Amino acid sequence: MIDARRRPALPADDGSAIATRLVHAGRQPGYADGIVNPPVWRASTILFASLAELDAAIKAPDKGLYYGRRGTPTQWALEDALTGLEPGAAGTKLFPSGVAAIATSLLAVVRQGDDVLITDSAYEPTRLFADRMLRDFGVTARYFDPRIGGDIAALITPATRAILLESPGSLSFEVQDIPAITSVARAAGVVTMIDNTWATALRLQPLALGCDISIQAITKYVGGHSDLMMGAATANAALWPRLRDATYRLGHHVSADDASLALRGLRTLALRLDRAEATALTVAKWLEQQPAVARVLHPALPSHPDHGLWKRDFSGATGLFSMVLKRGERRHTAALIDDLAHFGIGFSWGGYESLVLPVELDRIRTATPIPASGPIIRLSIGLEDAGDLIADLAAGLTRYEAQFRGE
Repeated sequence: MIDARRRPALPADDGSAIATRLVHAGRQPGYADGIVNPPVWRASTILFASLAELDAAIKAPDKGLYYGRRGTPTQWALEDALTGLEPGAAGTKLFPSGVAAIATSLLAVVRQGDDVLITDSAYEPTRLFADRMLRDFGVTARYFDPRIGGDIAALITPATRAILLESPGSLSFEVQDIPAITSVARAAGVVTMIDNTWATALRLQPLALGCDISIQAITKYVGGHSDLMMGAATANAALWPRLRDATYRLGHHVSADDASLALRGLRTLALRLDRAEATALTVAKWLEQQPAVARVLHPALPSHPDHGLWKRDFSGATGLFSMVLKRGERRHTAALIDDLAHFGIGFSWGGYESLVLPVELDRIRTATPIPASGPIIRLSIGLEDAGDLIADLAAGLTRYEAQFRGE
């Protein structure tokens, strides 16, 4: 019988391939005990059989069931599974969204009067949190060129407490020199954290490259079905206590039902990423040859200026990239996207259905020039057939170009 008051120790990495670990992660005894998929444990109040048992739990609240907000075996299974995918990780906490994971990671580190450095290619909600809430708390956010590399040393001041990376950027797709930045940061005593949603731990393992905290929007590739909202932050041993404590103090919690959905998505993540990567590269290479397209922003393409960095640090690609059109404005993109048959128009990515989204960087970036002169269209490639997606985009580009005939 499961003794859920005694949380089992996280098993050591046995050296198996990551696809194999995805199948078995988070299924140790005490969470499932013979049940293939860990059950959904919903709980708020936990009952103790005696005062002695209550007092023992108070002394070690993270060793087993304590109160619903500290989790049940369902949430623990997901946390431990994500931790096991990151070499050098000490623990993972779950959040109601990706931006909540980013915000809590920053709040675990900074205090009034501190300074944070954030890549200029960062996810827009990250910037809003930094520019509004952190500013109100007396924390200054400064933005830097995503391609700064080791030269970030010139931006670090005695007040700098954290550097937030996102590689590649989820709109403009610059790849950052993570080892160069983390080396400088560590020498200066500055914490580094990264939004690793694009790559997931299957394609990039940031803690092994020197980052202190690796963050993901589980909403996207891990969930995989566009039906849950969740974030996760995985920390090394030095930052884990601060991340864990900040998460609890801020009251973050995810439902056991959503954790179960994320666990289910995790089991097929390797297969889905391989399919999305292959299809996206096929589509991206085709787009590079289209007369209406100025360039394709995909780091796995040799034409990408950061392809060498991507090849050095990443073990593969995923399904998200952008294309830059040669002419036109945002209003013209309706002709391209409104009648696409296989691409939904919407935010997020990582689900089984392909998505399209026009991108406007002029209202986001502040530290570096916009890396394109024409309209930018972001594509999230799902699990459809590559030929069908290409035919759909071909018809859309034909409609787009028809607007400019006679000019």
